[in-house]
Amino acid sequence: MKNKFLWLTPFVLLLAGCSDSPREASAAPARPVPVSVVTVAEQRWPSIYEATGTVRARTSAVIAAKMLGYVREVRVQTGDHVREGQLLIILDARDLDVSSHRAEAALEEVRSSVPEADHAVAGAKVNLDLAQSTFARMQELWNKKSISNQEFDEASAKVKAAQSAYDAVRARRAQLDTQAARVQQDVRAAEVARSYAQITAPFAGLVTAKSVDPGSLAAPGAALLTIERAGSYRLEASIEESRLASIRVGQPAVVTLDGLERALDARVSEIVPAVDAASRSYLVKIDLPAIPALRSGTFGRASFQTGTRAALAIPAGAVTERGQLQSTVVAEHGVAHMRLITTGHKSDDQVEILSGLAAGENVIFPVPKGLPDGAAVEVRR
Repeated sequence: MKNKFLWLTPFVLLLAGCSDSPREASAAPARPVPVSVVTVAEQRWPSIYEATGTVRARTSAVIAAKMLGYVREVRVQTGDHVREGQLLIILDARDLDVSSHRAEAALEEVRSSVPEADHAVAGAKVNLDLAQSTFARMQELWNKKSISNQEFDEASAKVKAAQSAYDAVRARRAQLDTQAARVQQDVRAAEVARSYAQITAPFAGLVTAKSVDPGSLAAPGAALLTIERAGSYRLEASIEESRLASIRVGQPAVVTLDGLERALDARVSEIVPAVDAASRSYLVKIDLPAIPALRSGTFGRASFQTGTRAALAIPAGAVTERGQLQSTVVAEHGVAHMRLITTGHKSDDQVEILSGLAAGENVIFPVPKGLPDGAAVEVRR
């Protein structure tokens, strides 16, 4: 019996070894990711011309003195907002004060002489009236031969003397009026000169430059301050000579400025007719909307639509930007491939494709989250 079990042992072991299957892992193929696509197609695209320029104030004033004098006070600094009529600079006007007081004193002296002159005129008129009345009576008596020629001549002489005295005092009274008018002009001139010592803002705006301090000597015509009218700016852009025919006054433009995160809708207000001989360009002035962030000297770009052209475009959301690189994902033969592209202008929710794609290719949009390059995809339309 023992020998019987011994010869069965190798057979049992052989059966046990045949019952174990090989444990090789077989990876099942990944299922394709369902995606939606848009077909790259040629379409009419706005033809955009871009010009660069600088923001300038439409109204700017250089504040200067009208008289020679030392500066006593400067009440504003660069960057201050001022209102119309606000006092900016005060000049030393003590010599003008003396002239003004002298003119006022002369006017007062003339005015004080007027009552005396009026009394003299009134007295001379009374004497003249009396002399004329006396002469009238003497003439009647002379006609009746009741008085002598001597008495008549004396009455006539008194009338003439009274008339001369009356005319003289009236002339002196008229001279006082003339003198008073002249002195009043001197007073007004002194007041005007004194007003030059107080320099005020011609309009509400922003102080952009200051070249004066207390103690400085202000000369007529020398710049002291520069003020730009608030909320009144425009972009002055250079337009190539060959492009001028496509730009006109009133034409809309889209302006982008450094430091401003949004585009501005603007309009061409003026085209300077003279061409710059050095750059062969024209100066175009574009009115900007009134927004607080605008500052004179800011660099800007103006975009003009000059027509349409054929171009390839895809939805802007299908473009991924990583630094300076732009890419999109293309479905090609059931596989997703990342494609580096170069884009141009944007219009609404579309972006122009300059390179990297061809008409008829299928761009995955929207791109499923986490879709790897080379993944199998199933296009569902």
